[in-house]
Amino acid sequence: MPRMLRHGSSLGADLPPDEAVTVDAPDGPMADALAAVHAGDRGPAAALLSGTRERAEWERRSTYVTQLAAAALHSPGWLDDWLAESPEDPDAVLVKAELCVHQAWEIRSAARARDVAPEQFQAFFALLGDAVPVASAAARLNPTDPVPWQIALTHARGSQAPREVFDAYWAEAVARSPHHYGCHAAALQYLSEKWYGSHGEMFAFAERAAESALPGSKLHALPLLAAVEYVVVSDDPRQSPVERARIDAAVERGLELSTWYEPGDPDAADFRNHLVLMLILHERWAEALDVFRAIGVRARTYPWAYLGEPRTEFVELRSGVRMQLASRTPLFSRAGRAGGSGPGPGSAGSAGSAAVSGDARALSSPRSLAIAGAPPHEVAEAALMCGVSLRIAPAPPGMSYVELVPDPSPGRRAALARDDRLTAAADSFTTGEKWAALVLRRTGPRYGLTLLQKGRETAAHQWDPAAPVTDHAVAATTAQALAAAFSVRDARPLVTLLRGADSPARRQADLVAALGLPPLPAGFGEHDEVLRTVPGAQLLARRGVLRGIRDSLSTDLGTPAIPVPRPRRWWRLRVAALAVLVPASAYAWTTPDCYRATIPTLASLFLASQLRTAWRGRG
Repeated sequence: MPRMLRHGSSLGADLPPDEAVTVDAPDGPMADALAAVHAGDRGPAAALLSGTRERAEWERRSTYVTQLAAAALHSPGWLDDWLAESPEDPDAVLVKAELCVHQAWEIRSAARARDVAPEQFQAFFALLGDAVPVASAAARLNPTDPVPWQIALTHARGSQAPREVFDAYWAEAVARSPHHYGCHAAALQYLSEKWYGSHGEMFAFAERAAESALPGSKLHALPLLAAVEYVVVSDDPRQSPVERARIDAAVERGLELSTWYEPGDPDAADFRNHLVLMLILHERWAEALDVFRAIGVRARTYPWAYLGEPRTEFVELRSGVRMQLASRTPLFSRAGRAGGSGPGPGSAGSAGSAAVSGDARALSSPRSLAIAGAPPHEVAEAALMCGVSLRIAPAPPGMSYVELVPDPSPGRRAALARDDRLTAAADSFTTGEKWAALVLRRTGPRYGLTLLQKGRETAAHQWDPAAPVTDHAVAATTAQALAAAFSVRDARPLVTLLRGADSPARRQADLVAALGLPPLPAGFGEHDEVLRTVPGAQLLARRGVLRGIRDSLSTDLGTPAIPVPRPRRWWRLRVAALAVLVPASAYAWTTPDCYRATIPTLASLFLASQLRTAWRGRG
């Protein structure tokens, strides 16, 4: 523990913050295209797919088709319009084919067969049957394209197609693109033991593909994917064991492949996420941290979905790697050397593993602001021991704005916080309080919120133009929690605001207004420390635990003090008491018994001091 406290904040300090991590985030052009299709404009998406077809960029085409199909899953209107206008467009038909298969798997879920209900299987097979003519049309409209055959391989796995059907689809795929990564990954799943093959057959297939691949090809990652299937996914690997040497070789091949790609490269994110999980399982902490640096903010659904919620697993395991390295670093040495902070996978020279791509760097600049349902002096009293420096400003009616103030030397508690620091602070200062705090944030094009009550998170939402529309049931649950926290009678308008992905800044501001909260300060999301210019804003400096306990027992809240408003009754009582005590003290000093004057004199001085302090700090 002493080593973790000493080195935990410095090891991996160059990693992007937790709130910047996204799952399956698209690259720049596709992010713009997805934002456009959610607004009803298919033009940018059509242009991207047309370009991949004309330039035979089959890997990129496969990725784009999958992302567009996911976008159409909950809002298919733009795709329906596209097909109605151009029913023979090979790009539109291909997205439709992927969507049909995607819909089927959405109903079946990723659970094992024993955990899928019979009615789910019935709907699953019916939708897969509907996908057959669409996938056939996609293959017919663009005969040189391997992506329809990748879809066919996935379809064969779900429809329980016999081996001869799979072999026929595989032959068609490799005839068009012998080294297509997407087709190989789909075939690997079919050949795994949990489907229709075995561990031995799966590893043999992956190793053959990797041996015949060109240097830098993602096919070198296939043995790594096989290793994850064997070590993480299989029920009992001991029943059909694979030699440890093959798994170790797969990890080494993955490390070598990672050096061919720049840090933050979206094309490498898929296999790097698999690689870092295998390094963690092998307890190779320093190399795992380097790969986390190379991944940057680009988490992927798999392999993390095998363990739980993908983003949560990614963030928690990344934090765990940091703590494992810190616990192994000698107490009085520098964490940088023990942490392996030299150039990592994909780095070039002194650029090092801390470098990330331009778009990843843009995604990792979060700005946050909290609106607390209490006046500033109550928030300040509750926040004395939160471990960070805060700026607190009054916000009518009777509420407060709160923002994090950058600290050149953050405390240990702040450095080790899993969430972003303002959310962690709100978690602390709402504990034991009746009022709630709403943390609003912006990270690049994404806007989000987190509701905290009594020290726990009760609701969260994110507007992401590149993500599918939020499910109605999820949005309704979030809306009800927000409405209950801020005494809003009708939650239905909140559901409407939560379910859209277009104009996230407007939707966030409209939601704040619908909750009856004060408007967001000018410049929020565009500039840091937007409360500097808000009238009445005060700084609450970070305190240690002992000082926080001491200050919580006093009325002095820091430099400068947070003004505590005094009711008129408080002033009247003290002025009246002083008006009585001062003449009484003067008269007592004129009598022979001067001891009788001591008590009224001391009481007068105490009241005068109270009034003087309150007058100076009046807000």
